Amino acid sequence: MKFGVNLLIWAANFDASQLSLLPRIRAAGFDGIEVPMYKGRDFAVTALRQGVAETGLECTICSVLVDGMSLISDDTGTRARAVEQLRENVATSAEVGAKIIAGPMYSPVGHLVGRRRTVDEWNRAVDCWQQLGPWLAQHGVVAAIEPLNRFETYFLNTAEDAARFCDEVGHPSVGILFDTFHANIEEKNIADGYRRVARHLKHVHTCENDRGTPGSGHIEWTEVSEALREIGYDGWLTIESFDSNLPEIAAATAIWRDLAITPEAVAFDGVKFLRQLMES
Repeated sequence: MKFGVNLLIWAANFDASQLSLLPRIRAAGFDGIEVPMYKGRDFAVTALRQGVAETGLECTICSVLVDGMSLISDDTGTRARAVEQLRENVATSAEVGAKIIAGPMYSPVGHLVGRRRTVDEWNRAVDCWQQLGPWLAQHGVVAAIEPLNRFETYFLNTAEDAARFCDEVGHPSVGILFDTFHANIEEKNIADGYRRVARHLKHVHTCENDRGTPGSGHIEWTEVSEALREIGYDGWLTIESFDSNLPEIAAATAIWRDLAITPEAVAFDGVKFLRQLMES
């Protein structure tokens, strides 16, 4: 297992000003960082390559679709722009040395239309990811698609649906990111959710039920760790939380209070808990 932390705990975007964080992150016991990327052409490639080289950290990328881009839209131009943006982000991920790009990469977070998804929306997203599969393989990058809770998307919520989606895409470079925070809302049993997605599981977010410090809430961590061992998962366990003092982050994640003494305490205390959990 490798232990990572998402830099959204400190800032909404990555730039060179965050390089000073990386030695502290390394010293706290992390093996890597997860870095937000929205548009590859605007990404601080040189700064990230420098930072991970100097600290010995690895990196993964998290991404969402912005500016109205969507793979489920009935507008062919909107879908084409979204596919092109994802192609760009995959290529940039490879350029910085990341092997995983993860997130709800099908429609914008918070896009809700007051109904269930349609068969046409499902088929459009499957088709788009079938197009992207060879591009991922060419660049040596794996996409980990994330189901979110019902309050953030209507398109993909459960482990069962995420596994079926990847079955239909049918490409080994397209898999699943499964997050304990979202699973806590949508699954009857979180550990069983991991078993359900096992054949496609590429990435794990280890988040407490309130986005606070792992181990401080009611996620059944022992059951989750047992399930991960049972399915033979040995990839990233990444803490994802957010700074509620950043207006754009607070609004996007609906966090209106402090989750710990400081946002980074979620990470630095959390990794101690997770390492002890997985080593016991």
